[in-house]
Formats: sequence, structure tokens, C-alpha cells
Amino acid sequence: MRRRRAAGFTLALPFTVLLVLTVLVPVLYTVYLSLFTDRLSGLGFDGPRQVFIGLGNYLSVLVDRAFGQSVLTVALYALVQVPVMLILAMVLALLLDSAVVRLRQVWTLALFLPYAVPVVIGGLIWAYLYSPGIGPLASLLHFDPMSGRGILPAVVNIATWQWVGYNVVIFYTALRAVPKEILEAARADGAGPVRTALTIKVPMVRPTVFVALVFTVIGSLQLFTEPLVLRSFTGAVTSTWTPSLYVYESAFITNDYGRAAAASVLLAVVSAVLSALVMRLSTRRYR
Repeated sequence: MRRRRAAGFTLALPFTVLLVLTVLVPVLYTVYLSLFTDRLSGLGFDGPRQVFIGLGNYLSVLVDRAFGQSVLTVALYALVQVPVMLILAMVLALLLDSAVVRLRQVWTLALFLPYAVPVVIGGLIWAYLYSPGIGPLASLLHFDPMSGRGILPAVVNIATWQWVGYNVVIFYTALRAVPKEILEAARADGAGPVRTALTIKVPMVRPTVFVALVFTVIGSLQLFTEPLVLRSFTGAVTSTWTPSLYVYESAFITNDYGRAAAASVLLAVVSAVLSALVMRLSTRRYR
């Protein structure tokens, strides 16, 4: 028994060390930074000094109108992008799993390819497609996607194009694991392909859908690369357009590391709360 325990501890030790060094230590250091700010003392010739202010940075972030606007932008983005992407991914996965689709491997690879493209490269491609006078989309849509009213749908489109194939592969793999006996029984009862998909397949893969929903919501709150790329092409994306851009602006432009750390902690707390709510909802539906 002792040898088994020792072997278990030995196998778990590398993971534990990596977890502490790459997750726990950065998190604790971020919390530490969020409790301090830099202030000049005297005439300021000796440079800024770190001063403990407790929850002052958190209060400053919470009352900052720019941070509130960035949270609202991300909330609107998530309300549109999350259901659109998950529904589209599920529909495509059901089509791949159906008997009418041929060359499944080719279609699966084609849908997955956008995920293999780096986000920065994909953002640049779409930015040139959106740009009036360069790309064709502005003339086809009869409005400027890089304008104030078009930038949010533009970012939603980029993120959906980037991630829908990833979720298609996850959903398709889950659909392939649905017991064949259940599907055959549904067909014997006279259920057609659409009814089988909606009443048998989708409920059977619901746990996978909830897991994808959790990761998609967290990814929405961390929206950063797409608007950062588009920021070079349009003034509709400000330096505080999303919470992640707000953190970037505070840390690397204004050098206010305490404010950036506080905003990061608040963003992490919101992500944890939303993830817990989604998981709570998923467990209730199975009771």
C-alpha cells in the first residue's frame, strides 16, 4: 500500500510542480500586485514607490466608465457569438454524422482548417476583406463593417469562422459515440432523420454541449486578439474596447500594473462565476 501511494505521489509530482509554477504562483502574484500602486514621493527624483492601497485598485476599476463599457461590449458579443457558433457547429456536426454526407474526412478537415490558422493571420485576412476600397465585403454588404455599427458583427464573424470547426470536431466525435441500437430503434419506430437528430442525438450529447458552452463563454470574456488586430484598421475599436484590451492598456501603455492586475482578477472572478452557473445549470437538467 505504501509503495502504491509513493508511486502515485511520484507520478503526480511533475503535474503538481507545473500547476504551482504556471498557475498558482502567477495568480497569487497578480492578487499581490492588485493591492499596490506606484506613487511619487517628495519631488519624485527617486522615482515611483510602491504603496499599499488595499482594495483601492478594485474600486477604481469598478467605477471606471471605460471598464464598464468594455464589459458591456463583451456581454453583447457573447450574447450573439456564443449561440450562433454553437448552433452552427451542432448543425454542421449533425450533417457530417448523417448518412447523406459523403467524404466526411474531407469536409471535417475543411471545417477544421480555419482553427489551424493563427488568430493574428486570420484577423489580418478578414481586416483586408472588410476594408473599403480593398476588400469586397464592404461593397457587397452596402455598409462599412469596420464602422461603429458594424465592428461588433465583424468581430463575431471572425471568431465564429475561427472556432466553429473546432467545435464541429468535438460535437461530431460525441455524436459518433451515440449507441447505434438507440438510433436503430428510433428508425424502427418511424422517426425521420430530423426527428432523430433533435430528439435522440442532441440530448445524448448534451454534456459535451455544456462543456463547449463553458469554454466558449470563458473565451468570449477573454476576447483580445481579434479587436487588437482590427484596431490598426479602424478607430471603432478603442484601447479599452474589451476588458482584455483594458488590462493591456493599463499594464503596457500607462504602466499602471496595480490597476491591470485588479482588472485581471475581476475578469477571472466573473469567468469563474459564469462557468459555475453554466455547470450548475447542466447538473440540474440531469437530476
